[in-house]
Amino acid sequence: MSEGDQGLNITLPASAENVAVVRHAVAGLAETLGMDEQGIADLKTVVTEACMNVVVHAYDQESGPMEIEAHKNGRGVRVVVRDFGGGIQPKAEPERPSLRLGLSLIAALSHDFQISGGLDQGTCIAMLVPFSAEDGTPEVTDRPAESEIDATKLTVTAAELVAPVLARVVGALAARRDVTIDRLSDAVLLTDAISADAPAAFADGKVRIDLRDEDGGIDLRVGPLERGSAEQLREGLRIPSVGSLEKLADELTVEENDSVEYLMVRFAAG
Repeated sequence: MSEGDQGLNITLPASAENVAVVRHAVAGLAETLGMDEQGIADLKTVVTEACMNVVVHAYDQESGPMEIEAHKNGRGVRVVVRDFGGGIQPKAEPERPSLRLGLSLIAALSHDFQISGGLDQGTCIAMLVPFSAEDGTPEVTDRPAESEIDATKLTVTAAELVAPVLARVVGALAARRDVTIDRLSDAVLLTDAISADAPAAFADGKVRIDLRDEDGGIDLRVGPLERGSAEQLREGLRIPSVGSLEKLADELTVEENDSVEYLMVRFAAG
């Protein structure tokens, strides 16, 4: 497996509450890749600052999407934070709800730090945080459709990363809603079981999951999958002489859409 395959991609609405989701996901990746405690702390700091700059500066009136890529690099974890708005202001602003040190802090904690973009062309911040504290312009993708940015879209590109990253993201989303500790434990057990079989269900091995948190709870949608793959994931939850882990969810169904299908999982709040 190449280094570029050991990472994740996230697309989600540029809102302050979603910064924690990104921070937990990237920290989960870094921890799995062996980054030390100080390195993870630095990584969480720079990710928070980069994402908060998008939240505060990228879009004027309406919210827009924020894209995050995090992948293993020979010296650490390379993170790219991208928006499609009018551009961010690379300066500290005391009134903004972040660590208040802005891009100068990102530069101080990163080994490599680049900003690219232009007026009404969006902004891209790329940074490399080393695994240990002792120790070109990224490709621009098409802007996601507006109808697709009301959920957290998670793509994990290495099988061993699916469980730790998904568990952290679910935990971050649960913290924003009235999801009890017991229900959160159930959600983690079930998502761990799904994570074990999910890479094989995707032809390219890249696991794609949409997560939506609402007042009623958390919804997961795994896919799109080829016909039959979602049902296979569901069957993989069965434990001989015990039953199925499916009962840990409030609802688990297979949804068919044209020639593909999705595994739908719901955890209710309260």
